[in-house]
Amino acid sequence: MKYQRILLKLSGEALMGDKQFGIDNVRIMQYAQEIKAVWERGVEIAIVIGGGNIFRGVQAEQGGMERTQGDYMGMLATMINSMALQSALESVGVPTRLQSAIEMKQICEPFIKRKAVRHLEKNRVVIFGSGTGNPFFTTDTAASLRAIEIEADVVLKGTRVDGIYTADPEKDPSAEKYDVVTFSEVFEKGLNVMDMTAFTLCNENKLPIIVFDMNKSGNLMRLVQGDAVGTKVEF
Repeated sequence: MKYQRILLKLSGEALMGDKQFGIDNVRIMQYAQEIKAVWERGVEIAIVIGGGNIFRGVQAEQGGMERTQGDYMGMLATMINSMALQSALESVGVPTRLQSAIEMKQICEPFIKRKAVRHLEKNRVVIFGSGTGNPFFTTDTAASLRAIEIEADVVLKGTRVDGIYTADPEKDPSAEKYDVVTFSEVFEKGLNVMDMTAFTLCNENKLPIIVFDMNKSGNLMRLVQGDAVGTKVEF
């Protein structure tokens, strides 16, 4: 395996599947099986999930809600998704620990870096919920931060698109896909990979990012084996 410890970032929207809102049970079970296949090969897996399928703080602010309140509500939405994924993983026999940046002792552990690393070493999947625990930071930033803290080899950003393009491929049919791009090129060309805080964290800590289509069966396994899937952001 090319990568021994990964941070998998999943979007909340991806959990909707074909629904308009909430969690598609078929999609989340598909993700659980994909993760299980990699876990069975001994790869240490940490996961961060967004909450956009339930609530987005930025949208709430546009509707007149105070941003801080909206962001905390979004963090709670990530916990709902995290609990759903934990349940799906455990139903297929994958031991999982959920840690939250906001203390919720009835349902999960608080985020403790040393405990998280120990869980990974014991081959448990660790899900990090509640983002960074702070408003004004996205779950992309949480993914970058946690990946650095646990010394992951790579951030794998699973999306509905199969990589990074010159423009949004869902809106511009002429958009061209990059196989490999440098951090400098992303800055220079203004490519949309992660929000700037998250991206800068990875850049400063020499942590590569791979953007790929999580919905295509087998992609996650191919990635950790070192196959060229999606777009890799490197130095």
